[in-house]
Amino acid sequence: MTEVIPTEFFTEPGSNPHAAAAEYRSKCPVHRINVPPGADAYAVLGSKVVEEALSDSRLSKQVENLPARYRDKAVASSLLVVGNLGFADVPKHTRLKKPISRAFLPATIARLRPRIQDIVDDLIDAFPENGEIDLLSAFALPMPLTVICEYLGIPVADRPLFLEWSYILSQDPLQHDEAELKAASEAFADYFTKLVAERRMDLRDDLLSEIIRARDAGIYSETELLSTLLLLIIAGHKTVANMIGNGTALLLRHPEQLEMLRAAPALIPSAIEEILRYEGSAAWASLRVAAEDMQLGEVDIPKGSFVHLSLSSAGRDPDVYDDPDRFDVTRSPNRHLSFGHGPHFCIGAPLGRLQGEIAFSTLLRRLPRFELAVPPEEVAWLSDSSLSRGLDALPIRVRERLPR
Repeated sequence: MTEVIPTEFFTEPGSNPHAAAAEYRSKCPVHRINVPPGADAYAVLGSKVVEEALSDSRLSKQVENLPARYRDKAVASSLLVVGNLGFADVPKHTRLKKPISRAFLPATIARLRPRIQDIVDDLIDAFPENGEIDLLSAFALPMPLTVICEYLGIPVADRPLFLEWSYILSQDPLQHDEAELKAASEAFADYFTKLVAERRMDLRDDLLSEIIRARDAGIYSETELLSTLLLLIIAGHKTVANMIGNGTALLLRHPEQLEMLRAAPALIPSAIEEILRYEGSAAWASLRVAAEDMQLGEVDIPKGSFVHLSLSSAGRDPDVYDDPDRFDVTRSPNRHLSFGHGPHFCIGAPLGRLQGEIAFSTLLRRLPRFELAVPPEEVAWLSDSSLSRGLDALPIRVRERLPR
């Protein structure tokens, strides 16, 4: 039977949300949850129901379909956050996706391999030959942010600004401080309005120029242009950073799996899928609201209800995975929902997978000996109101660094 899940299950999952998810999921795949506070809201935990919900057109991602008091809050705090394809239904979603879809085709992304390899090696070159680093700040965060900045064609030198803005603007607009969201939105908009104006006078063969051309052709509004840039920067680095941090921590906690990868690097693509299933970069799918009365998992969902889809819980569902709490880099088949499903399947999945493959293969090749620099229980998870799942820091001790 359904029951009310504590708000903390969504906002402060801590180091092991999986045990609580398993308990609730075993009773019913769908439960009430008080997020946002006072709203009619439901958490979907069962993998099969999550998958169905991800492609159910009755669940709207557009802010216009939110109950009035939440719609006004979301728009007031940051229209910029919700003006992109991540918060759009078909046909709007189709319109917003089309101008950038070609840039994320696997064949297009494959051409980035040499440059991504250089970025990865440059960062590892800066590691100590024998000493401690925070792998997140020294590698996992700057690597994908540099990649997406270069791919977009925006100044990598301003990377610290993008880190600050994206951290704030990736928070749930219905849970986070309105004033902070609004201030970050305005700063982001000011910066990119100036950059877009400059680039419009000097269009190039880069993704930013392509997005500007779409705006000038009437496909995007000015707000949609800026919001698309924000989405690409946030999704283009934060999820990849989480994947690298989460995955490295998992491998260090499962040394037999780490050694298996060292002995057989061809398993790295399989390991990436297992990392995404076992401790994925996104704990929850993004905003959805019931556009009509409906049922999920035989639970009635009234029109206007928020529906939160737990990708984290779906990845540990024993109805889909054998021994789901076992981390196994050879697991096959291993179809998971970490990149979503249906029309909103992550457009950047090929780029994320490529970066993960290059990052893990190079780390394991060039760092033949490294370990956690703190006890495992001291590796802290970020606890905020974002939808992502990542570490606060990952201190490691490098024992040896090989040349590229």
